[in-house]
Parts: sequence; C-alpha cells; structure tokens
Amino acid sequence: MNLENPSKALIALVGLICITVLLAVGRIPTEAGTGMIGTILGYAVGNGIAAKQGKPVSPIIGAKKE
Repeated sequence: MNLENPSKALIALVGLICITVLLAVGRIPTEAGTGMIGTILGYAVGNGIAAKQGKPVSPIIGAKKE
C-alpha cells in the first residue's frame, strides 16, 4: 500500500480530526458529525476502489508499484 496523494490524505485526516473534536465538545449534533465522517471515509475508500479497477483517479491510497 502506497500513499499516492498526500495532500488528499492530509485534507481527509484534518477533516476527520476536526469533526471528531467538534463532536467531542458538543458543538455539532451526533447525526451531523457521523454523516460527515461517513462522507469523508466513503470518498477515501471510493477513490481507492476506482484506482484498483484502473479508472483514472488520483487516489489517496494505491497499490504498491513494483
């Protein structure tokens, strides 16, 4: 597994951390926070699946280059 697009990975990670912190301090409702977390994770996983199928995307995580 290789980190193919560090900037996308950083944005997703920062987003997840910020949403988690906002949930922990009670600034956003649980329903909204879990929806946003699911969206971010779905985007990251979807990019990885598309890359594995050979579709033209710039994935966050990709297959190892040999």
